[in-house]
Amino acid sequence: MHAPTAAVVIPSWNTIEYLPACLESLDGQGAGLETIVIDNGSSDGTGAYLEREGVPHVALPQNIGFAAAVNLGVARTTAAAILVLNADTVLEPGCAGVLREALEAAPDLGGVQPRILQLDRGSPARRSVETARLYSAGQALRGDGRAYELGMGEAQERRYLARREVFGVCGAACLLRRELFGDLGGYDESYFAFYEDVDLNLRARIAGWRFEYVPEAVVWHAGNAAWLQGFPRPTVDNARLVARNRLATQFKFMPPRAAPRIAAVEVGSLLRAARERRLLATLRGKLAALGRLRGLLRERRRLRENGDPTRARRWLGAGEVGA
Repeated sequence: MHAPTAAVVIPSWNTIEYLPACLESLDGQGAGLETIVIDNGSSDGTGAYLEREGVPHVALPQNIGFAAAVNLGVARTTAAAILVLNADTVLEPGCAGVLREALEAAPDLGGVQPRILQLDRGSPARRSVETARLYSAGQALRGDGRAYELGMGEAQERRYLARREVFGVCGAACLLRRELFGDLGGYDESYFAFYEDVDLNLRARIAGWRFEYVPEAVVWHAGNAAWLQGFPRPTVDNARLVARNRLATQFKFMPPRAAPRIAAVEVGSLLRAARERRLLATLRGKLAALGRLRGLLRERRRLRENGDPTRARRWLGAGEVGA
């Protein structure tokens, strides 16, 4: 028996509309994949489907969040590389092998990301790779510490077709080295969902790891499928968690001189939230981050003692137009 080449960890929450296509796409990746689905208390028949199809999985009684679900899946697998996938992704043939070869090419690479293309919601049919819009060509940081996906919504220009180093990898589809995951303790489960991948990228950068974007590997992604299915007011809950987790991440690593710029951005986000009728949720998120300030500052000191925050800070604004 050969050891598995990669562990595929798929958190799923009420995504029966997408999960079968995701799992079927793994058949085109060759042998050696160790797959596990962590079902976060779905009520849409996902559990019965996984049982019927004989898919290795863990059925949870409730939603413990994306971060904790991935950590659980990683703990239940053994491969040296971990392919984290959202349930609403579909891999093009050979994608996993290309990512694995790229990760193995350099020992200081902590993770690699494919070219992630936008999958039309509600349509199982994929468009041609060449004409699709981008979902992510790697993760980047603005000068104020906010994270975003490079190329999101854009056409695939030549600059997005070349392999290159990026700040970090998108949690929707990425191949991570198990050593990195173990050293960092996995995703921070206090995030529940949103910005947990940003936080992991930051901690990895501070510890000395690098990340690459590998456009030869292609994954399709619908985006927020579980979130839209699971919450009665998904945009409101999204606003609360993003507001909380973004501020928490900034507390961990941003230099003190950035405080005025961050404050201006946060005031602007409150005004925008008021216009979009989600002010209370956004405010609750920011207050929750402030309530955790003491612990976040302890984490900030620990990161500084065990690594170099400038390794992450040098990426601030690196992907912005004109940078």
